[in-house]
Amino acid sequence: MTITSTAVQEPITPAPDAGQPKQPVPRRLWRGRPEDPSWARPAFLGLLLVTTVLYLYNLSASGYANSFYSAAVQAGSESWKAFFFGSLDAANAITVDKPPASLWPMALSVKIFGLSSWAILVPEVLMGVGTVAVVYAAVRRRFGPAAGLISGGVLALTPVAALMFRFNNPDAMLALLMAVTCYFVIRAVEDGRTKWLLWAGAAIGFAFLAKTLQAFLILPPLALVYGACAPVAVKKRIGQLAAGLAAIVVSGGWWVAIVELWPASSRPYIGGSQNNSFLELTFGYNGLGRLNGEETGSVGGGGGGAGTGQWGETGWDRLFSSSIGGQISWLIPAALILLIAGLVATRKAERTSVTRGSFLVWGGALLTTMLVFSYMQGIFHEYYTVALAPYIAPLIGMGAVVLWEQREKAWASLTLAGAMTATAGWGYVLLNRSSDYLPWLKWLVLVGGLVAALGLIFVSRLGRRLALGVVGLGLVAALAGPTAYTLTTVSEGHSGSIVTAGPSVQGGRGGGPGGGGGFPGGGGGMPGQQNGQQGGGMGQPPTGGFGGGMPGRQNQGQGQGQGQNQVPGQQNGEGGMPGGGGGGMGGLLNGASVSDEAKSLLTENAEDYTWSAAAIGAQNAASYQLSTGEPVMAIGGFNGTDPSPTLAQFKEYVADGKIHYFISSGSGGGMGGGDSGTSSQITEWVEANFKQVTVGSATFYDLTHEASS
Repeated sequence: MTITSTAVQEPITPAPDAGQPKQPVPRRLWRGRPEDPSWARPAFLGLLLVTTVLYLYNLSASGYANSFYSAAVQAGSESWKAFFFGSLDAANAITVDKPPASLWPMALSVKIFGLSSWAILVPEVLMGVGTVAVVYAAVRRRFGPAAGLISGGVLALTPVAALMFRFNNPDAMLALLMAVTCYFVIRAVEDGRTKWLLWAGAAIGFAFLAKTLQAFLILPPLALVYGACAPVAVKKRIGQLAAGLAAIVVSGGWWVAIVELWPASSRPYIGGSQNNSFLELTFGYNGLGRLNGEETGSVGGGGGGAGTGQWGETGWDRLFSSSIGGQISWLIPAALILLIAGLVATRKAERTSVTRGSFLVWGGALLTTMLVFSYMQGIFHEYYTVALAPYIAPLIGMGAVVLWEQREKAWASLTLAGAMTATAGWGYVLLNRSSDYLPWLKWLVLVGGLVAALGLIFVSRLGRRLALGVVGLGLVAALAGPTAYTLTTVSEGHSGSIVTAGPSVQGGRGGGPGGGGGFPGGGGGMPGQQNGQQGGGMGQPPTGGFGGGMPGRQNQGQGQGQGQNQVPGQQNGEGGMPGGGGGGMGGLLNGASVSDEAKSLLTENAEDYTWSAAAIGAQNAASYQLSTGEPVMAIGGFNGTDPSPTLAQFKEYVADGKIHYFISSGSGGGMGGGDSGTSSQITEWVEANFKQVTVGSATFYDLTHEASS
């Protein structure tokens, strides 16, 4: 295999022969572009096939994954109004705490194929495969198919990518759209055509409808790169950037305008807000609050300016910490080294160099996102780092090929060796944090990487076969660690609100027993929590599993649902606080276990009510809704702290016979709601006035029978 690219010398497109009609060049699916070597297209299709099989493997082990979003998907498949707003139930009481774009593909899938784990999660898998394809296409155009394959492979084997492209959080769609945005900006830098910036703006606008302001993190570097590198006049560049901004406003603003103009009395309450306003949600809880930690209605703030907080330490090394490092950081040192090397290699290129522009686009997106993630003091979960994966992978592929082509120069071969040494050393550190996990692998990574680094120093003096052997050894050493973490990730189910990839690690939440659903601040969850004892997700369809899982896993039951934490006194499969069933803190993060008796109770005569039940917190409500298929009102939204419904509104619903049962959380209200919160007020009123019904370990109140009667 010959590695070629057009990385440093910009290609010149030949003009067609004068007087001759332009003949279309036939392309076959298997052959690909005429300028590509014969192996390029088969290798690319093989990469997509392997990625698809890898991500589909054991997919149903995750059940409904995050039941918070799955309930909204189920509701959207039954009600177009719930579909549009992202409501948690088909009766439209309250929405999720995000815009609904990421829910739409899943809801359409469920509407077509019916409610199941696969119907919910396969669209996420397809987004992952699509992201790999986009990254390959973006890199291949300028740097050749070998660089594209390396980039796509690195992305596919990133542990947190394998996790989130098999999960139903908004991050999968966000990662895809961010990769698409970078691709369009690079195309715009190539030819200066306005349409590419319009498409880039549309992609960012739609990404805003998936995860609000996080979509805008890469806007500053991309705008600067185009403003500096585009092959058109300055005045035109400014106008094009303005047009791209308009595309963002239109593609993301249409939904916001409809929601804000829609009468609040006839739409669901905006979950996560305190004033029933999507704009407040965007700039508060999901916006500036994520940066400064002042998130009204949140489960806890961040660093508070001291560098530490409930969501972990902040600082330049945050992404390399015990709980986060194994998710994403395997190749970050190499990516930064290769970014610098790529800019050095193109330092004498013209202003409009697309090669340098490509490094600036992907590198700027990476550095900006890393900076925000490292210092944000609000809610931060390990899986957020999937946003970095589409930026790291191209830098690895582009940088490796650019330096390989200049390997006869001492600085290039030494830089390649340095990147390999950094990767091997850091891979050893990450693997050493899980001492019981494949203990031999860290030595393979370290020794193999150092040997490959030594070979890269003298690679220009080696024969072709030996040189390719050094390259192969380097790739194996670099990808062995993340590949092992990825295989561990896909072999297990993941459910709940907080999930992580790979095995459990020392000093972090990890992805193994007691890892994925840890409470803010790291550690293994709440005091007294039992590790990895639950079989399948709470309120999830039954799943199989791997039993013992991968080497280094301990205390793993059959079909374990990763990331499902229990609370003090909680029994296997029982969701709730002591003295109450189906809720509490366990319900805040991971939902509740729903017995057959409870399901029968809630489905009996359910058609006579708008909501078959109401529960504190969205995860509790989601568990019962997914088990019964009937609308369940989530009082207080996700955290149980949203002022919806008010006590007066709830009393009116009960008087009108719209709610059949109230499901007790046993904790008196939502997280942080206090004794005076809406959830607590409703709980106290129900407990004082209505008949209690105990089903197994869960407690219900029949809102059609007052306690006195």
